[in-house]
Amino acid sequence: MIGIENIATYIPLGRNDNTAADLLQKFDVAEDFVLNKIGVRQRAVKAADEDTSDLACSALEALLSKAGLSADAIEVLIVVTQNPDHNLPHVSALVHGKLKLSAHCAAFDVGLGCSGYVYGLSILQGFMLANGLQRGVLITADPYSKIVDPDDKNTALLFGDAATATLIGPDPAFTVGPYSFGTEGAAHEALVCQNGQLSMNGRQVFNFAATRVAPHILALLERAGWEKTAVDAYLLHQGSKYIVDTICSRLGATPEQKRLGLMDVGNTVSSSIPLLLEQELSNPNARKLVLSGFGVGLSWASCLCERKEHQND
Repeated sequence: MIGIENIATYIPLGRNDNTAADLLQKFDVAEDFVLNKIGVRQRAVKAADEDTSDLACSALEALLSKAGLSADAIEVLIVVTQNPDHNLPHVSALVHGKLKLSAHCAAFDVGLGCSGYVYGLSILQGFMLANGLQRGVLITADPYSKIVDPDDKNTALLFGDAATATLIGPDPAFTVGPYSFGTEGAAHEALVCQNGQLSMNGRQVFNFAATRVAPHILALLERAGWEKTAVDAYLLHQGSKYIVDTICSRLGATPEQKRLGLMDVGNTVSSSIPLLLEQELSNPNARKLVLSGFGVGLSWASCLCERKEHQND
């Protein structure tokens, strides 16, 4: 049995204030809208001399320290990113070299966005089980500050930078599965990056998430035999406060089951779910969790997590 043993995160120190008077005036929005609809007071932003691999390395170094693990123990490294340092080589190779991982460690990237953490967990678990590996790490690092147009109202107030590292191993705090996935590729133009600049049809993305995600989660719960009342927390991709509120309402989630974590960092893309999950690792009352990511593609992915010592309760 393998599963999630530990999680560490890295959030850059830089912050952009969404409530600054000049910014509110520039986009002709009220502070109440920023705080209660978008749900982002300030956005984390990487330093000018930090690139994607630097964020990833910081998260992995934090994980190794937190878990008391040697870099040599890692047998496979996956990095989820859409914004690498360069077209090639892959970010995971850069991280591998910078932190001097073992030559026997597999390393590759996954080019997904907000659904990427759940996809990455499934890919990493499957890769490890297929190859008899004991220790693997999933990194999320997707600094959208590299592609956001500061004059674009639809994106400039939303996205923040962060990175996370999740350790998968034989002594898990949480086991993961089953999974469920979906794609609506015909609608991919709702969220694209062309010529190095992000463009988003906010209304289309919202409608997609509002209609697709809740039924998808409910079907997964039914397949697994979980009652909605058994779920201790829904860890949804933090697209915005409004979309999290909407999906939770359609799930019939209680306030105690809902998690929000974007107020002081922003929408951190594939890092938003593991940022929430790190907090649940130390919460003994978090026994059954639902993880669900949705976004670029358009894609969605969900999975169930169960604390190991409570699986027979």
